[in-house]
Amino acid sequence: MSVTPSQTPVAPSERELRALDAHWRAANYLAVGQIYLMANPLLREPLRAEHIKPRLLGHWGTSPGLNLVHTHLNRVVKARDLDAICVWGPGHGGPAVLANSWLEGSYSQTYPDVTRDEAGMARLFRQFSFPGGVPSHVAPETPGSIHEGGELGYALSHSYGAAFDNPGLLVACVIGDGEAETGPLAASWHGNKFLDPVHDGAVLPILHLNGYKIANPTVLARLPEDELDALLRGYGHRPLYVGGDDPMTVHRAMAEAMDTALDLIAAIQRDARTDGSTGRPAWPVIVLRTPKGWTGPAEVDGLPVEGTWRAHQVPLDQVRDDPSHLAQLEAWLRSYRPEELFDDHGRPTPEVLAWVPAGDRRLGANPHANGGLLLRDLPLPPLERFAVPVDKPGATLHEPTRALGDLLEQVMADTADRRDFRLVGPDETASNRLQSVYAATGKAWQAGTLPVDENLTPDGRVLEILSEHTCQGWLEGYLLTGRHGLFSCYEAFVHIVDSMVNQHIKWLRTTRTLPWRAPIASLNYLLTSHVWRQDHNGFSHQDPGFVDHVLNKSPEAVRVYFPPDTNTLLATADHVLRSRDYVNVVVAGKQPCADWLTLDQARVHCARGAGIWEWAGTEDGSREPDVVLACAGDVPTQEVLAAADLIRRHLPDLRVRVVNVVDLARLMPAEEHPHGMPDAEFDALFTRDRPVVFAYHGYPWLIHRLAYRRAVHPHLHVRGYKESGTTTTPFDMVVRNDLDRYRLVMDVIDRTPGLAARAAAVRQEMADQRTRHHDWIREHGTDLPEVADWSWGS
Repeated sequence: MSVTPSQTPVAPSERELRALDAHWRAANYLAVGQIYLMANPLLREPLRAEHIKPRLLGHWGTSPGLNLVHTHLNRVVKARDLDAICVWGPGHGGPAVLANSWLEGSYSQTYPDVTRDEAGMARLFRQFSFPGGVPSHVAPETPGSIHEGGELGYALSHSYGAAFDNPGLLVACVIGDGEAETGPLAASWHGNKFLDPVHDGAVLPILHLNGYKIANPTVLARLPEDELDALLRGYGHRPLYVGGDDPMTVHRAMAEAMDTALDLIAAIQRDARTDGSTGRPAWPVIVLRTPKGWTGPAEVDGLPVEGTWRAHQVPLDQVRDDPSHLAQLEAWLRSYRPEELFDDHGRPTPEVLAWVPAGDRRLGANPHANGGLLLRDLPLPPLERFAVPVDKPGATLHEPTRALGDLLEQVMADTADRRDFRLVGPDETASNRLQSVYAATGKAWQAGTLPVDENLTPDGRVLEILSEHTCQGWLEGYLLTGRHGLFSCYEAFVHIVDSMVNQHIKWLRTTRTLPWRAPIASLNYLLTSHVWRQDHNGFSHQDPGFVDHVLNKSPEAVRVYFPPDTNTLLATADHVLRSRDYVNVVVAGKQPCADWLTLDQARVHCARGAGIWEWAGTEDGSREPDVVLACAGDVPTQEVLAAADLIRRHLPDLRVRVVNVVDLARLMPAEEHPHGMPDAEFDALFTRDRPVVFAYHGYPWLIHRLAYRRAVHPHLHVRGYKESGTTTTPFDMVVRNDLDRYRLVMDVIDRTPGLAARAAAVRQEMADQRTRHHDWIREHGTDLPEVADWSWGS
C-alpha cells in the first residue's frame, strides 16, 4: 500500500521514546556480543578471558547508526502498516542487521536452532565471523537482505531497482559516508529522475555520516552543511537533518524526520496517483549524523576511540590478554543494562519489542527481500512469430538483435499489466537494434523534455542511463525483488561492472545453499556491438574479455552463449529468459549476419550446445575427418564456413568436419561445469588426435584453458582476438587478428599431416589473397568484392 497522510501517527510520547531507546540498546548489546563473546551471553557471571573469541572480527563503528535506523523503521512500519524493506549500504554492517532480525524473530524463524532466548543468543554470538558461522557483513544468509554488504557503492541503485514497478513498497536505503565516495553511488543519486510516483514505489535514502572510513575522514561528513545541502538539493532531494550524541534527543529528532519524510512521500504519491500531478517531485532524504562507534569506549589506552576512525572495527582488540581491556569490555556491555532488556530466559522484554512489526511486515521477513517467493513465470511468445526463414544455409542475411527486439516488444506488451519486465542499458537500446520495444513501452524519464525528444515517458519500462554501474544495480535490485529483465550493453564496456557481477554471482552461489531463499530470475546480459564489428569506433571499443572474467566464477551460476545467427539468438534468448539463478552472458551481433539454421534446427543445436554441421563439412562418415574446423561466435562462424568453402574448391579430397559451439561451457569437463561434456562425448565431436583449428570470438587462450584436459588439446590451435584493433573495414579486423578465412585455410594446411607439401600452391594463394586484401582496402576503403559478396555455396 502507499503511504497516505491519514496513516501518519502523532509524535511518539516520552514512554514510547523510551521503548525505542530500549530496542536500540538491545540491538547495540547484541552487536557488541557478536563481535566479542563466545560464552556468557547475558553476563550472568563476571566476564573472563575464556568467554572471548580467540579471533576478534567484525565492524563496530557503523553498527550503532544502523541499529538506530532499524529501530525507527520498525516504528513507522508498525504505525503506518508499511510494506517496506531496507538496503544496508555501509560495509560490514552485519552485527547490526543480524541483531535486529534476531530481536524481531525473523532470524529464529529462518534458522530455528538460533532461538530467541539465552541459548539462541549464545549461538548468535558464537557463529558471527566464526568458522562454520556467518559473515561479518550483510549477506545472503541475512534475513531481509537483498544486498551484499561486503563491497561498497551499490546500495542506492539496488534500492531503485527494488522500487521500480512496486507501487506499494517503501525501500529505505542506508548509505554510509564512505560508500558515498564511490563512483557507482555517486551516479545512482540520479535514480530519482527515473522513479515514477504512479507505478513505482518510493526510495528513502538515509545518508549516515559518522565521519570516518577505515583510517581517514569522509568527504561528505567534512563538507560545510550548506554545501552538503546544496549538493543534495541539486540531486533533486529535500534533505531532513538528524544529528547529535544524546540518545533521547536523537531518537526524538529521528522520529520526527521519519514522519516528515513519509508524509512527503505520501503527498508525492497522492498528487501523482489521485490528482494527476506530472512534475518531478523532490523526494526526501534523511541525513543522519552520529559519532562513529557511538556508545562504545570513549578512549582506549589513552587514545580517543568513539567518534574517530579507531572505532571502525574492533575498538578493544586485546581483551583476552589485557585485563584492562577485558574490564573495559564488560563495562561497555553492562552500560546497555541488559537486565532491563532481556528476561530471565534471555528473551527480549515487551518494552524492547513494543515497536517491532508482526509477520511479513518485519524487515527480516518481507517477501520482497526474498524475491523468488513473488516471482511469476515470464510470458514468452512462440518463437515462430519472430524467426527468419532459412531455405538454404547462408543465402539470406538478417540483423539478429533486431529480431530479438521484436521478441522483446511482445514480452513488454504481454507484461504491460503486471509490469515485471525491464530492459536496461547505457543509452544503447536503439544502437543495439532493440528499438522495437518502444512500440510497447517508452523510456522511463522524469526530468524535463523537449519537442525533439523521442520515446520518453514517465511510466516507461526501458531504463537508459550512461552508467553501466547504475544499470547493473537497477537490474539486480529488480531481479532480487522478484521480477525479470535484460541488460543490453556494448561488449567492450560491460567490463565496467566486472566487480558488481562478481558480487551477484557470489550471492547466487550462496543462495543455492540456503533452502529458504527462493530462486530468482537470471541476470541476463546481451553483449553486442562486439569486437569484430567495432571497426568504425576502433581500438577503444574492442574488448571481448568479459566472458573470460565470468567463466572464472562459480560454474554452477554462470553460462556463456555465442549464438551464430538470428534463429539461434532467438532460441538462446527464450532459454535464458526462462532460467533461474544464473548469470547468462549472450554475445550476438547487430549487423546483418548470414542465416545458417532454421528455427527447429536452432532449437536442437542450442539445446545440444555444440554440434557438427554436417552440411558444411566434407567427411563421409566412414572414418574420422582429416581436420576439424570449429567456431564459436557469429563472425568466426562465417569465417570458418568461408574457409570450409575454400577447402571444398581447392582441396576437395580433404575430409573436413565443421563444429559450431553455442554454449562455451560445453568445452569444459563435466566434473568442472554442469554443462561440461564427458570425455567420450567431447572426443566424438572433436576427435582425440586430429588437428582442430578453432576460430573463437574472444581471446584464444580461453579456449585452451577450457579444453586443456582433453585428449585432443595438443592438436588444438585457436585463432581469436589478439589485441590488434583499429578503425578499419570489417574483414580487415579478422585479418589483423589472423582469424580470417585465408589464414584458417593456411592453418589447416600447416597442421594436417602430409598436407603441407601437396597443398603448397593453395597455401601460397591464400597468403597472396591476404596481401591483395591489404592493398585493396587502402586503395578502395572497402573489403574485397569476393569477401563482401560471399555467401555459402555461391
